[in-house]
Amino acid sequence: MIVDPLPVAWRFDAIGTSWRVDTRHPLPPAVADAVTARVERFDRDWSRFRDDSLVAEIARTPGRYRLPADAPPLLDHYRELFDATAGRVSPLVGRALAALGYDAAYRLRPAAHIPAVPAWDDAIAWDGEYLEVVRPVVLDIGAAGKGYLVDLVSDLLTDADIPEHIVDGSGDLRTRGVPMRIALEHPLDPAKAVGIAELSDGAFCASATTRRAWGDGLHHVLDAATGMPTRGVIATWVLAPTALLADGLATALFLDPDPEFVARSATAFARMRVDGSLEVSPGFPGEVFA
Repeated sequence: MIVDPLPVAWRFDAIGTSWRVDTRHPLPPAVADAVTARVERFDRDWSRFRDDSLVAEIARTPGRYRLPADAPPLLDHYRELFDATAGRVSPLVGRALAALGYDAAYRLRPAAHIPAVPAWDDAIAWDGEYLEVVRPVVLDIGAAGKGYLVDLVSDLLTDADIPEHIVDGSGDLRTRGVPMRIALEHPLDPAKAVGIAELSDGAFCASATTRRAWGDGLHHVLDAATGMPTRGVIATWVLAPTALLADGLATALFLDPDPEFVARSATAFARMRVDGSLEVSPGFPGEVFA
């Protein structure tokens, strides 16, 4: 990654990965504390890896839950992704991911039986405030959640009158007023790049099946229609106005989303198939190497 740097970088670990916030001046302690508290609250609500989370409570007991105030953009986007991929992107893949070995204990060994992913309308109903859970489900927001949290942290900094900043949630980026040139990392060789993306204000997210992979064909991007890891695409890169949108599309592009949905989402993307071929959207801001 190539960044036109800001002079101050704050690094911390959260939600199981590394974060970095770049600013022109050190963050005031109250703002840094607010970021830490915001990230912790999001993790406590949405993590399927901790027993005290709201997601864990939902997994144990079906019922009617009033979700946190930050839920509507996230779940509404998931419904859009679900519809745009004919149900192949879903927040209900958590139990299948755990059975494949990607669970709270990080067993990384698949169980003998991988449960089917329930259909959205058979298992949950979302009205914008309450989530009705009619059968046990394990929510997993990994397809778009980290990007959304990047947006929430960026919004917090903007509200604190820190207009120029970069929030980097382990490769999911949101920049405000800071020009960036971002290397598109080769999924099979991190020392190489397959292109360069240019961004001055907005978000960039990438996903690859070579990350969070733990066995022959086992990785974290699941096709909810089969309950198994995706095939065909090995990496995606997306630029969008928000990291929520970029992160969600970076996942959906493994599953051939509706082209009209992609076209109206104000995104630019590139993706690499398993044969090494590259697909690039019209007007991609940067360069993709042959």
